[in-house]
Parts: sequence; structure tokens; C-alpha cells
Amino acid sequence: MRLFPANPVEPGKLKLSVALWPNTAGWIVSIKHQITRAAELEALQVFRDFIASACQTHSGIDAQTRYDLQLAADEACTNIMTHGYAGLNPGSIILALELEPWRVVMTITDFGHAFEPSETPMPDPGAALEDRPTGGFGLYFIYQTMDEVDYKTDDTSNQLILVKKLRSVAGEEP
Repeated sequence: MRLFPANPVEPGKLKLSVALWPNTAGWIVSIKHQITRAAELEALQVFRDFIASACQTHSGIDAQTRYDLQLAADEACTNIMTHGYAGLNPGSIILALELEPWRVVMTITDFGHAFEPSETPMPDPGAALEDRPTGGFGLYFIYQTMDEVDYKTDDTSNQLILVKKLRSVAGEEP
């Protein structure tokens, strides 16, 4: 693999790097876009715009895929802001999009409280409105829109890794 990293940037600036992997059909290009923002509600629109802009650079990403990525990021970042940094000064959220020919890998990193998504009960979307608790659909939407969901935590950070396979090239993985 050959990696062409971007120059170091200060928080809040965009970062771009390109990786190339050899493949039987030639080289596979992976482009990584990254942005860091304070964990404040105003950042949600910045993240949505960032995703829209990055998706425009990949011909295999359609409007529905872009919307799914924006929705998943919106829900995850809102949960980080509300729960991850609860009782703490708002830290930062790093949103990275790795655009590959056959999929998009979105990694959302924060430095707040750890959280295990698999331990959260999923809501019943078929329940009557008066029987549903307020909220609780964020993870449901993430699991409904993404093809893979993984969560990793260590002593310093938490990472939510979301994978969205691209319809136009499904089944063409190297």
C-alpha cells in the first residue's frame, strides 16, 4: 500500500489523504476525508455539509447513500453530544470518510464516556405513538441505514465505525 497523507492541519480544518492498493485489475484508490469539530449542536450542519461535499467526489455514491450517511452521522453525533460528553466539557468529534470503490467507511471518534451500542434495546417502530418513549431511535436508524456497525473503545477514545456498501458496485470487492 502507498499512502499519500495530507499536511498536518489544525482542529476544525479539513484533512485529505489518498491510499493506493495493488489489485489484479490495477490500483485501488481510497480517499479519506476528515474533519474535526467541537461537540456542539452547531457542528451537525457542518458534518452534513462535509459528507455531501465528500460524496460528490465519488461517482458511485447516489443521493440515497449520501442521505443514509448524513442521517447516521447526525444520529451518532447527537448521541455523543447528549450522552458521550454528559457531565463533561464538550470535547471534539472527528468524522472521517474513507471512500473506496465499493464502499464508504465512516469513522466517528470522540473522547467522552464509553458506550456499548449492542447493550441498548432497540425501539419497536410498530408500537403506537403513545406507547413509545421519547427518543431512542438514533441507533435504530443507524442500524437500518448502514451495512456494518462496529464500536471500539480504549483508554483515550471511542470509535464508531460505519460501513455503507455502494449499490452500483455491489459484489465487486477486490
